[in-house]
Amino acid sequence: MKLFTGHRLAELARHRGMSDAYLRDLRVVSAVLPFRINDYVADELIDWSAAPDDPMFRLTFPHRDMLPPSVFTAVAGLLDTGAAPAALAETVAAARHAMNPHPGGQLEDNVPTLGGEPVLGLQHKYRETVLVFPSQGQTCHSYCGYCFRWAQFVGSETRQALSAPDRMTGYLREHPAVTDLLFTGGDPMIMRTAVLRSWVEPFLAADLEHVTTLRFGTKALSYWPARFTSDPDADDLLRLLEQCVAAGRHVAVMAHFSHPRELETAAAQRAIERVRATGAVIRAQAPLVAHVNDNAESWARLWRQCVVAGIVPYYMFVERDTGARSYFEVPLTRALRIYVDAVSRVSGLARTARGPVMSTHIGKIVVDGAPTIHGERVLALRVLQARDPALVGRQFFARYDRDACWFDDLEPAPGSEIPGRSGDRAAVYCGH
Repeated sequence: MKLFTGHRLAELARHRGMSDAYLRDLRVVSAVLPFRINDYVADELIDWSAAPDDPMFRLTFPHRDMLPPSVFTAVAGLLDTGAAPAALAETVAAARHAMNPHPGGQLEDNVPTLGGEPVLGLQHKYRETVLVFPSQGQTCHSYCGYCFRWAQFVGSETRQALSAPDRMTGYLREHPAVTDLLFTGGDPMIMRTAVLRSWVEPFLAADLEHVTTLRFGTKALSYWPARFTSDPDADDLLRLLEQCVAAGRHVAVMAHFSHPRELETAAAQRAIERVRATGAVIRAQAPLVAHVNDNAESWARLWRQCVVAGIVPYYMFVERDTGARSYFEVPLTRALRIYVDAVSRVSGLARTARGPVMSTHIGKIVVDGAPTIHGERVLALRVLQARDPALVGRQFFARYDRDACWFDDLEPAPGSEIPGRSGDRAAVYCGH
């Protein structure tokens, strides 16, 4: 695998015909936000004849509008004048902090404790599910520009990472209500199989039988399908998945497919076949984002292809309120129209995809519709999952707002309350 970041990313763009003006924008934006791609993405997924408007290019390469204009101008000025590294670092750090690097209470509310000490490297937001961030898996084969965990890749002091599995297993033993363990990052499939095995095999221990489902959040099927086909330890990886299935665990590969093109290569198709042959189930999820997949046909095509490949369409998410959100975000009312239009174009087997869904501080909120009640149009919403299990299934209404892009932008409709709000402040629920 050849990786491109920093100067190598700029040289790749230059070699593929991008203008000097674009290369300057790339240098400025990548000083603040992380970008990295590999040769598979560059050669197989990006249509360079359509760049910079190609959706896969937009997904993986910088654009000047990813930064607020004031930030772009400040960073560009420092780079153009050759300012001292300390001055640039200070400006970049302030910009990153202002871009909400850890949304949804990831560090404040989701980090559990063991023996009275926080376990930075675990997250426990929902009663049944624990997330694990192995330190060796906190990077990716390539980066998505909208990644809500971009702070993992920029040297943040609050990077989530667990160095060994002992605290993971210790925590699971103390929480018998946990049924699902999700390895995430970053991307756990960036790890060599021997390293991944050291994390997975403790999950199969007899005293952890209450944990019945093992999930892997990964973009590898899209960005590096060779991980499952021709990498030196690809066969061993598949044997590890088979071992988990044979032990009676449900194995779910939570695949991140942002655009139908990612499913269309022969390499991706072969990788999908091999993963499914282990007995693992592949589920597809991604956010709806501007410039990449903000149209109904892209989603309908993606879900149809998923069904043909034996993949379960799972979530259409709403882009989170972090990073380059102003560049990628789509208003909730438009997201709802795109979802309804897309789901109306597919058969029932593809309508397992839920959306548009916001993963908020209180839990997952789905926008169900935009009905008119007593002469006033509103947004109808429902809690799919929550910190507080008592909130699951609760329906509520918000004022119809064409500009609202996130849960925090919504105002309650007359006679309704928005869960998790106390006055203007969000209440925090802890279900664990």
